Parts: sequence; structure tokens; C-alpha cells
Amino acid sequence: MPENKEKIAIVGLGNAGLPLAAVAADSGLAVVGVDINAERCRLINRGLNPIPEEAGLGELIAQHGGKNLVATPRFEDAKDCSTFIVIVPLFVDQSFNPDFTIMESAVRSLGKILKKGDLVVLETTFPPGTTDGKVRAWLRESSGLKDGEFFLAYSPERIMTGYSISRLREFPKVIGGTDEESGFRAYQVYKKFIANLHLVSSAKVAEMIKVMEGCYRDVNIALANELFKICTDLGIDFFEARDKANHEFCHIHLPSTGVGGHCIPVYPWFLIKEMEKREQFSFCQLLSASRQVNDEMIEYWAEKILRACIKVDKPLAAVKICIRGITFRSGVKEFYHSRNLALAKLLTEKGLDAYVFDPLLTKDDVEKKGFRYLEPEQADLIFDPFHLTFECPEREAAGQVDRRQV
Repeated sequence: MPENKEKIAIVGLGNAGLPLAAVAADSGLAVVGVDINAERCRLINRGLNPIPEEAGLGELIAQHGGKNLVATPRFEDAKDCSTFIVIVPLFVDQSFNPDFTIMESAVRSLGKILKKGDLVVLETTFPPGTTDGKVRAWLRESSGLKDGEFFLAYSPERIMTGYSISRLREFPKVIGGTDEESGFRAYQVYKKFIANLHLVSSAKVAEMIKVMEGCYRDVNIALANELFKICTDLGIDFFEARDKANHEFCHIHLPSTGVGGHCIPVYPWFLIKEMEKREQFSFCQLLSASRQVNDEMIEYWAEKILRACIKVDKPLAAVKICIRGITFRSGVKEFYHSRNLALAKLLTEKGLDAYVFDPLLTKDDVEKKGFRYLEPEQADLIFDPFHLTFECPEREAAGQVDRRQV
């Protein structure tokens, strides 16, 4: 790695951290990427992309891996850096409380190499107040530094898996410090590799901005799901109505089998749980209701699938159902909170003859998830959860087209 370039460290080289590291390296910075996955580090240093579905990332890794971007599983290899960006996962437990285990471990490990005057920026999405609360305390305890001896800021990732590179280069990004000087320093660093950057008044505001985005999406998807069910019951084509209802002042989202992924179904819980702690239950009624509406959509679609099976000229137990796609989003090989996977599981639990096909998965992949694999053309009924369509291959082969959006 060139010694005359400004060095920054990025802790966490996952789906969000690696694209960020690649874009920073492509902007001329010397980047040390820290990740506990030694094999992933080895691939990156050889110029090989461990996330092939991420458009444009392969070219950047091939160009900068092992050069401007050096990956390592050891924090001490980043001790010469003066800016540390942390972007590691935050999950929720079965009660939807945030689990800070991974974050705390990464921050405390970072604290052991933190020096006076260093800057730490968090990118992981978590409840507002975390940066200036838990994270600051962990850094103080592990580094021995006092407040004012290091700088601390927050800049939430705003990428979309599969489009991360273009998002980083074009989409607006915000950054805020735990104090004015931290915010200014963080802005100066990020401006070197983020074009559309906006400094906000505090880290807490920056944290809230990202959570608000997730809540907005969740609530509006719940609205779309309810309007879809109402239209269907009234015999109205939802998609025709939506097409003409949407304009500058109205944006009805698309209906779905629910909401999956690491973001949208998780972020509302940060605010719901905080309001519950404060006994301000009336402040989060809409967020709570939206979570319930979206999670219950698999029950609605299971009933629709059952009714479609009854129309097939076979005994119900003999109708082979193929769910075409169990990842949480089309084109993304991720399953976290996938409602499509949950739907396939629900159909199996109901005793239906359900199978799975996914263009992103092999037969072995499907079976490792606990499902039976079936090519779609071998099914009596195919349900595509990404397009909300039903197909009956046997009837189509006979010239009786039965492919419809429902």
C-alpha cells in the first residue's frame, strides 16, 4: 500500500462495508479493511470479489484489491490509520430488541488501537442515541482515552444491495458528529469519496434519518398491502388504480408477501421498543400496526394459494405447489427476515405438497434450507412471490393460459 496516501480503516467488509471500502480506494485513499473472515480477506487481496451479485464491485476489487485496498483479519494492522469507519451487523433478538454483541466486540477491539486525535465514524443502523451513548462508552473504556481526545461521528449507510456502488456515488448521504468538531472532521474525510454529502447537526439526527426512512417504507408497504386486499375483495384491479392514483403528491407502494431483509422490518422496532420503555405506547401505534400487517401477509397469500389449488383438477393433497423464490428480494441471495421463505415454510406446515425453486439457488441450497426442490414446469401450480403471479403449467401446455397477476 502506498505510504504517501491518506489511510483510513473500514471495519467490516460485508455487503455494505466492502462496497464502501472499494469506492474509497477508487477515490485515491489507502484503505485497510478489517474483517474477521480471513478467507474473505484473502480473496480481496487477490483481487477477487466475494460478493459477485454486487454490480460494479468486481471491477473495483480487481483494480484495488491488495493495493489501495488491503484486507486483514487483524485490528493491529490498521493502527497507523487516523480514521476508522465501523460498519458491522446489528441484529434483533426474538423479542425484537437490538443485539449489540457484534458491534460491541468490534468497537472494543478498535478501542485498543485508538490514538489521541483519531476519528471514528459509525455506519451501522441502530437506535438514535447509540453513537453518543453505548459506542462512546465502549471506546472510552477500551482505549483509555477521555472525551475530547478522540472524535466520533455517524453516517448511516444508504445503499441497496445489488446497487451499492451507484448508490454510494450518486445517492445523498448524511453525516453528523457527537460534537461540532467531530462532525466537521468527519465531513472533510467523507467528502473525499462521497460526492453527495450533507452535514447535519448531530450524530443523533443522522441516526434518526436512517430509521425514519425504514419506517416510511414499512408503513407505506403496509398501506399498499391493505389497499390491495380491499381492491381484490371489491373486484377492483389494484394495479390499474395504483397507476392512475400515483402522481407528484401520492406514491402508493407495491403490495407484497410482507417485508424482509436487514433493514425495513427491523428499524421500526428501534422506535417501538424505545417508546415502550418510556411508556409512550400511543406514539408508535402506526409503526406497530404496520409491522403486524406486513408480517401477516403470508397468511393472506397462503389462503390465496390454497384457493388456487382447489381449482386444479386433482385432489388437494396431490397438487404440487412450487414457490418460485425464497430470498427476501429478487436478485439478492439473502434470507434475513424473508417473508417468501416464511410463506414456503407455512405452506409446508399446513400439509400442502409445497416445493421451492429459486434461480439464485441450487437444488442443494434449497434442501439445506429445509425445503424440497422442484423445477417449475413439473408443478401443478406456481406462485411467484416477487410478481404476485400464479401459473398452471399443465393448462398452459394445453393452450389454456392461466398466468395471472392477482
